[in-house]
Amino acid sequence: MKKLVFDYEMRLSFSAPVTDHRFQLRCIPSTGPRQQVIDVEVKIQPETELETTIDSFDSVVMTGFIPEPHDIFSYSVTGIAFVDNAHIHKEAYKPLYRFNSALTIPGPNVEAMIAVCRERLAALPSDATPVQQAAEVMDEVYKAFVYTPGSTTIRTTAEQALAQRKGVCQDYAHVMLSVCRHVGLTARYIAGLLGGEGATHAWVEVYQDGRWVGLDPTHNRLVDDSYITIAHGRDYRDCMLDIGIFSGYNVQQSQWVNASVHEQVA
Repeated sequence: MKKLVFDYEMRLSFSAPVTDHRFQLRCIPSTGPRQQVIDVEVKIQPETELETTIDSFDSVVMTGFIPEPHDIFSYSVTGIAFVDNAHIHKEAYKPLYRFNSALTIPGPNVEAMIAVCRERLAALPSDATPVQQAAEVMDEVYKAFVYTPGSTTIRTTAEQALAQRKGVCQDYAHVMLSVCRHVGLTARYIAGLLGGEGATHAWVEVYQDGRWVGLDPTHNRLVDDSYITIAHGRDYRDCMLDIGIFSGYNVQQSQWVNASVHEQVA
């Protein structure tokens, strides 16, 4: 188990004042099967009243409305997470994690990787676990990519990313999800935090013996106690940390993000 102190900040700057800003945040790590989260504090600028609910994927969702003009919108979330991958609690899974989602539908490139991975899985012992099988897929995805910031967007599909052989953690995760689901593995997308990344991170969890076990295709390794889960879903679209709409004329926006995770040793 590790005790991790986390601090995540996002600031959105507008080129001109905007009004009637409605937003939705999924930025709070919550207590779940592999982590306990305490002392969470959320700050919003401009200050506004928030409504908090839990969505169908068990994510904490905060919604708000800022009617007055503003040229900066920011939020921060801080807290402490006790992460323990050695004692993950059991939970039921949703059947939808076995099927294609909007960003993981395979095309020719992903289908070719599916075929390669099927051969790799066929060479494993007959009693290979889902995680052992997923590790083969992860290795194939890792070898296929060159990590290249700015080469994709939040709308890039698994097929598009693999076609160009470059992307970021979101793309690695989407390709791995697509392949896993087509070789018989139940898999879901995870958005979270990892020390040393400086921003949010994405990885995959595979269902085994009633528990979700994490694998990180960006680093080609099993997830350990250094990872903090924020949200999970079918793909990135279920785990967007912040989305919103506003009124303004010819407004440009720029985003700044910073994430800090460090272990606190007693």
